[in-house]
Amino acid sequence: MTHEDHSGTLRQGLLIFIVLAFLTFVEFFIAITNQALLLLGTAAIIKAGLVLYYYMHIYKLGDMDDEADQHSVLWKVTTNRLGLWLFILSDAFLFAGLFVARFNLLGLTRPDLNQYLGLLVTTVLLVSSFFMNRAETQMGQGNQRGFLISTTITMLLGVGFLAGVVGVEWQNAPFSVGDNAASAIFFMMTGMHAFHVLTGVIFLGIVLNNGRRGLYSAENHWAVEAATVYWHFIDVVWIFFYPALYLIGRLA
Repeated sequence: MTHEDHSGTLRQGLLIFIVLAFLTFVEFFIAITNQALLLLGTAAIIKAGLVLYYYMHIYKLGDMDDEADQHSVLWKVTTNRLGLWLFILSDAFLFAGLFVARFNLLGLTRPDLNQYLGLLVTTVLLVSSFFMNRAETQMGQGNQRGFLISTTITMLLGVGFLAGVVGVEWQNAPFSVGDNAASAIFFMMTGMHAFHVLTGVIFLGIVLNNGRRGLYSAENHWAVEAATVYWHFIDVVWIFFYPALYLIGRLA
């Protein structure tokens, strides 16, 4: 990939982030004005599609070359990529179950949560995905310094998200663990997601340390791609959890 291609990828990443941020604020505006469920659902689906295609590069699953040397880096990366996506698909069923349980238990009601805090932590997570996209792109360009800086920023934003959800929202929730169905679904959804954010931060820490040691190059950085895809998967999950918990339905 040429320098111009990488510059174009960086610009594309910025454009996608702007669209994601715009749609997030549109969701928030819809929720506080008319509760148009179809529009909220459409916005979430569009956001998830953008992240899956442009940030998670799902189209790369079709890059398998049957004639490639099975001992080559290309072959190993393409097979590893398939394994990673199978893991993500299996993990997605867990979150899908929680998502369905939320509507089964609460219907079109929602817990009385701080909507402005929900918007803030969602924005933090979206910004972290933007910097993770930059980290991967910069490593693909051989820009190790840029990779290290962007990965560090991503980790800090991940910690900030955890602080907002676990450190603030949990402490100020209008219920305690086990009080009712709303408390059960709230703590399960946010807790399971927070656990994945924590594991993502740890994963990024390992990748960051390896990057400092010079273990990655523009031609061979599968671990960076894997960490990036996993981090964006966490973002995709929250894209659906955010409206389900904070925006959809009347207060219970």
